[in-house]
Amino acid sequence: MREKMVLYFPASVVEQPLTYSLIKEYNLMVNILKANINPKMEGRIVAEISGKKEDFEAGLDFLRSRGVKTFPLEQEIVWVEERCTHCGACSVICPAGALVMERPEMVVRFKGEKCIICEHCITACPSRAMEVRY
Repeated sequence: MREKMVLYFPASVVEQPLTYSLIKEYNLMVNILKANINPKMEGRIVAEISGKKEDFEAGLDFLRSRGVKTFPLEQEIVWVEERCTHCGACSVICPAGALVMERPEMVVRFKGEKCIICEHCITACPSRAMEVRY
């Protein structure tokens, strides 16, 4: 089982090694795609979590028992090709390599499976060819 999840950590547990527990105790692979964690403050992690279904469910139950709110990632970034001017601004700022400038054609291509929904492309695109869909 593999799923992209959003994990909201309350301030009371943000300094605990909960992702380590998912890996070590529940045999899950945790690929952190985006994180905003600060000591003594609420935190948020977007991660792709994978493993056996029973381990996955047990791991999520463990997080919830510690006060972590878990949600499947339900938004996606969409490239509206008709609006794209192929300027490449998005490809320069994309940390995941989901937006690439193909050479020598000099055209932008979007690889949605690589997208980590960081939304940098939304603000970088002058022609508004990138959108968030929920």
